[in-house]
Amino acid sequence: MKATKLPTLVALCLPLLASAVDGVELLKKVDRNLEPESYESYRKLINIEPNGAKKEFVIYSVKKGKDQVATLFLSPASDKGRSTLRQGDNMWLYIPNVGKPMRITSLQSVTGGVFNNADIMRLDYAVEYDVKSVEEKGETYLLDLKAKTGEVAYDRLVMTVDRKLVLPTEIVAYASSGMLMKTLYLKDIKDFGGGIKRPATIETDSPLYKGYKSVMLYSGLKKKDFPDEVFTQGFMARMEELRK
Repeated sequence: MKATKLPTLVALCLPLLASAVDGVELLKKVDRNLEPESYESYRKLINIEPNGAKKEFVIYSVKKGKDQVATLFLSPASDKGRSTLRQGDNMWLYIPNVGKPMRITSLQSVTGGVFNNADIMRLDYAVEYDVKSVEEKGETYLLDLKAKTGEVAYDRLVMTVDRKLVLPTEIVAYASSGMLMKTLYLKDIKDFGGGIKRPATIETDSPLYKGYKSVMLYSGLKKKDFPDEVFTQGFMARMEELRK
């Protein structure tokens, strides 16, 4: 039987299809390169006002799996002992001596700066976003991400990813109306040990907060497993126990 030749156009396209970047796998790799699936970390959040005034927060954070995050405020003294919990799209804030945890939303900010609660208690990007397209641009990939549900803080993200490190260097966030909400700049690659090498600094600014800027500095990021009890409302008052 005589072999049938592929049409020339199809034959030419096959190598291109074979080399196409799998956006979903790329985004999952970005997630794991940024953070282990379960970990603990310390962060300093600095809010900078247009006049140069600064307010700093130090928080301890833990994460388990892809959608459970809890944080504890260590300073300033006025916020010490406060904690937050995120389970998927649901978030709570616990304030000592106030009573039971109260509901908060992703677009609010427990620190009052440009970083909102979704930024501070971030889930894996692959959990919240679908990859609409991947573009190769020189030494970077450009990922166009669309929120899977209306509960996500940003409707669309445009993420610039370093091709060699597979780490984001810039993330531009948009509302469903197309309005620019903020830009995140990831810089200062640091080796945290345990195979974790990621940006130690995230800066953000927003046209919604003209002249304001917020900075997030990572330290002590390492893999660690936690029991499910840690990610419950009942444990929010006991977060300090994790640091002993």
